Amino acid sequence: MPFAVRLDADRDRKAALAAAAASLVEDGSSLVLDNGTTCYAVATHLAGRPVTALALSLHAAAAMATLPGASVVVPGGPVENDTLAFTGHPAVRALEDTHVDVSIIGTCSARPGFGLTSTTYEDAQVKRACLAAGARRVLVITPEKLSRTSTFRFGEIADLTDLVTTTDADGAALAQVRAEGVIVHLVETGPAPPAQT
Repeated sequence: MPFAVRLDADRDRKAALAAAAASLVEDGSSLVLDNGTTCYAVATHLAGRPVTALALSLHAAAAMATLPGASVVVPGGPVENDTLAFTGHPAVRALEDTHVDVSIIGTCSARPGFGLTSTTYEDAQVKRACLAAGARRVLVITPEKLSRTSTFRFGEIADLTDLVTTTDADGAALAQVRAEGVIVHLVETGPAPPAQT
């Protein structure tokens, strides 16, 4: 779906997740902020905070840079239409040359037992480099993504240090995540929106 449609879908839940993920970033720290609508929501919560951020989309970079406080860097290279995400070798190379306190990552799917996956090869390469760049690796997702799989694997659940999702996430999936040594942060939100057909 187009970025604007995804951004508007589930807005309240994403805002709650974003606030929780942003609270894991201490003032004065460095971070990588992945692309996608949930990470964009995190960027809005980090705007004005005294952090140094490598933003992997122009949407996130613009959101963080709207207020003074954050030092925002972008990797350069190709930018996807619509999502405005950086892709390709320049983004991967920038991440390989980066070590940050926190990598905040979004993904299409993260089913325990299958791993962290994305729908495109290029995005998976960027996300793999995101994992490697962060001392702390925080995945922030809506709960239905814990039951999905996509084509290109970029990591395992055990590669994460933290998972931020909502309290209505599947308990068995969360138990598997915790069994991998990942700290689970559960966010209380309103009822889930109706499934789209």
